[in-house]
Amino acid sequence: MKKEELIEGRNPVLEALRAGIPLSEILVAHGSQGKEVETLIALAGAGKIPVSHWERAYLDRLSKTGRHQGVIARGSLPATRSLDDLFAAAESRGEAPLFLLAAGVEDPRNLGSIIRTAEAAGAHGLLIPERRAAGLTAVVARASAGALYHLPVAEVKNTVRAMEELKKRGCWLGGADMSGTPLWQEDFDFTAPVCLVLGGEGKGLTRLVRETCDLLVGIPQRGKVASLNVSVAAGIILYEVVRRRTRELPDRGGNL
Repeated sequence: MKKEELIEGRNPVLEALRAGIPLSEILVAHGSQGKEVETLIALAGAGKIPVSHWERAYLDRLSKTGRHQGVIARGSLPATRSLDDLFAAAESRGEAPLFLLAAGVEDPRNLGSIIRTAEAAGAHGLLIPERRAAGLTAVVARASAGALYHLPVAEVKNTVRAMEELKKRGCWLGGADMSGTPLWQEDFDFTAPVCLVLGGEGKGLTRLVRETCDLLVGIPQRGKVASLNVSVAAGIILYEVVRRRTRELPDRGGNL
């Protein structure tokens, strides 16, 4: 586990409790009410985690995100995992691996949003570079609405080497790129093991990363805006993968 951090917001703290993340204490602002607060206090009690009540102004000063919703926990963010862990997550569910590689996403809120969407879509893991990219922080946890505690995240030292390792292990790599082939083309086999590769904000995929991808996938746009936010693009591509996989396995979910 990482060193102690602040985990902020009702959902992130709830999900940390449900995931069994070690928490040393939970701070609740006076007057905070609602089902979520009642549930987290009950879970904290069951786990013998101290809960203390403070003036909201104190939590405001303590907060790093500015969006604590009257709840802050002191605890550890999830440790990063290995590639083996990500493949094991897919194997445990009897599914073809579906990973994302955030190759250069620097905004922690974007990274948190990507994690939230990836977990909701049933992805098996996320890879992030060790340097020149957003790491796992309290802001990421808050933006993920707690999904960070349920989606394995692997930190890689060299992005291109990690991509080559994924290829060796049977994954094909689809890079999100404006110049790519339109996403909806039927010849893309999204039912196979796949890793979706996302570039950095404003910069997109680097040359080496682009060249290492097996194919480039584009999202057709009809408006005047030149590009989509990276977390929005991730959601669109992810759910096209989900749609294809659900169509192939009608007995395992509804029609998308």
